[in-house]
Amino acid sequence: MDIFTAINTRASSIKLADPAPTREHLEQILLAGTRAPDHGKLAPWRFVVLTGDARKVLGDAMAESLRAAQPGASVTQLQAEKEKPLRAPAIVAVAAHLTRGHKVPDHEQVHAVAAAVQNMILTAHALGYGTMWKTGAAARASQVKQGLNFGDDDEIVAFVYLGTNAVPGPVRVGTLEGKVEWR
Repeated sequence: MDIFTAINTRASSIKLADPAPTREHLEQILLAGTRAPDHGKLAPWRFVVLTGDARKVLGDAMAESLRAAQPGASVTQLQAEKEKPLRAPAIVAVAAHLTRGHKVPDHEQVHAVAAAVQNMILTAHALGYGTMWKTGAAARASQVKQGLNFGDDDEIVAFVYLGTNAVPGPVRVGTLEGKVEWR
């Protein structure tokens, strides 16, 4: 798939199913992430690949973070949070490992990792997989960072849900209308 087709036909999945990407395809997807623009050549991206029961580690951490943030959360709410990672057969937790005090500011390091995520999503699409880019409160929760072995200087940028498109999302048509000022 050429790059223009990948960009113009990519859409976030509504529902994912098995099979997950193969190990070979996951490695291609991750390597594409490492090719993102990177001011300072810091390579700030860090990846944790979760498949099978490993997704439950994330679900447990997400439920714990919800319990800490909302002590009155119901059993139903906690169970729903715990089951979120089971909506995809594979998840890549993507974090920015920040080099604090570097001439490249923290926000630019995070932007490099966001570009890595876009490369990963386009590569997954080109390989025939569906994706969802998830974040939410769990991405900022210390319980989740600890559960995934991310450190204090790591900032979670995305949970990339991967699998086979069970229900593809609509493809948005791009437009420059109201978005560009030519000078």
